[in-house]
Amino acid sequence: MSSLPVKETSIGNIDISLERDVFLRTLIRELSGALQEIVGLEEASGFIAIVGQSMGRQIDQEYKSALNLSNLSREQVADVLVDLKKRIKGDFYIIEENDEKIVLGNRTCPFAEKVIGRPSMCMMTSNVFGSVAAENLGYAKVELQETIASGASGCRVVVYLKQTQEAQEAKGREYLKG
Repeated sequence: MSSLPVKETSIGNIDISLERDVFLRTLIRELSGALQEIVGLEEASGFIAIVGQSMGRQIDQEYKSALNLSNLSREQVADVLVDLKKRIKGDFYIIEENDEKIVLGNRTCPFAEKVIGRPSMCMMTSNVFGSVAAENLGYAKVELQETIASGASGCRVVVYLKQTQEAQEAKGREYLKG
């Protein structure tokens, strides 16, 4: 009986779903999950909020620099919120926009399936949106009314721009110009 040579499979050619995007989304998912389990959802959200606020300031500066502006109008803020999410593979869109609020919907989370069961990850959206809006318009309160992370088919995010009665009654985080 002759034995045929066994063809070795190259590790670099095997089919596994590991690349930078999946790795980083998984890393954030596992980090937020560990935080949620160890310190609880509220504290985990707080830690992620710190990162989100810093990122929001950086993103705001990048847009203003690219547009050669020192401040964005309300319309530009709304456009930036949609554009920044589009650039990171989200699918946000404006439902309503006026001087008091910007209401956004979303069909696809930038974290994709990695966000499910990790509502603390939504603090990235809250803080980036809140930071950009407040830095340019003076005030923002972000309410995450519906999220994919909590099991909804999409997200509904309200960015209040003025301290109206509706904004005061909303459950959300407030942001002020830094």
